[in-house]
Amino acid sequence: MKHIFVINPSAGRVDSSADIIEKLHAYDGRIDYQTYVTTCAGDGTRFVRETCAANPDEQLRFYACGGDGTINEVVSGLIGFANAQLSCYPCGSGNDYIKYYGTQADYLDLDRLIDGVPHQVDVMRLGDRYSINVCNLGFDAEVVRTMIQVKRKPLIGGTHAYTTGIVKAIFTGRKNICTITVDGETFHDGKMLLCTLSNGQYVGGAYRCAPHSKNDDGLLEVCLVKPMSIPRFARMINVYRDGRHLDDPSCRDVVQYRQGREVVITSPDPIYLVVDGDIIRGNRFHIENISHAVTFVSPRP
Repeated sequence: MKHIFVINPSAGRVDSSADIIEKLHAYDGRIDYQTYVTTCAGDGTRFVRETCAANPDEQLRFYACGGDGTINEVVSGLIGFANAQLSCYPCGSGNDYIKYYGTQADYLDLDRLIDGVPHQVDVMRLGDRYSINVCNLGFDAEVVRTMIQVKRKPLIGGTHAYTTGIVKAIFTGRKNICTITVDGETFHDGKMLLCTLSNGQYVGGAYRCAPHSKNDDGLLEVCLVKPMSIPRFARMINVYRDGRHLDDPSCRDVVQYRQGREVVITSPDPIYLVVDGDIIRGNRFHIENISHAVTFVSPRP
């Protein structure tokens, strides 16, 4: 098997390229590996797709060296190639998807990662785009727009970027209008605070938005939170962060939840949808879940 490390120098608070390449020198002569440092948005997807197409008879494992956005780029490049696997060396701001299987420290142990465990996992498809972790809209989209602006700034960036985004979005993103159908049935029509479509469980670095999600059952988790006052929102943040919002009786009047395979979102005015940390804008989004679309490799226990 060939191990290919796709490094995003823009991920996280600092460029980790040199550090990763230095650590990999310990594997010279031990494994067949190469590194590729991306140069712009979308370059990772292009590189992975071209590499897969050029090596159809070779087993390839791509390591997304970055955060969830880097994982998304690698997924979008390798999907449809049966000879390709996905793993992650997490050095991004959130590193949310990997939390399904372990901690960041687990994935930074290269010995355990290279000798990892494969899993067949689901992926969401939005036209010609893909999402392996979470698609979210409403309040969360406003949060991510701020995160992108501050992620490398001291004090308010890095692991604090999501919290910074929340503070700003409290004043700019609490009331959003859209219609959402799940498997052809109306799930919501009107104002909302936020909505997440999940195969993973975490978003924003520490918020367990989909605590019941299984990433290999063929089903999306759809969770919508209705608008509320700022004081109540402040009280609910910790409940949402800890993943207790689906079971806490105090949240039942403002939280809607169901599972499904296909979701359609429409809005009278253009809205933002966050796809594994990448923002797109439109009036209509069609999201379908593809069962067991990708082989994801987690660190050996």
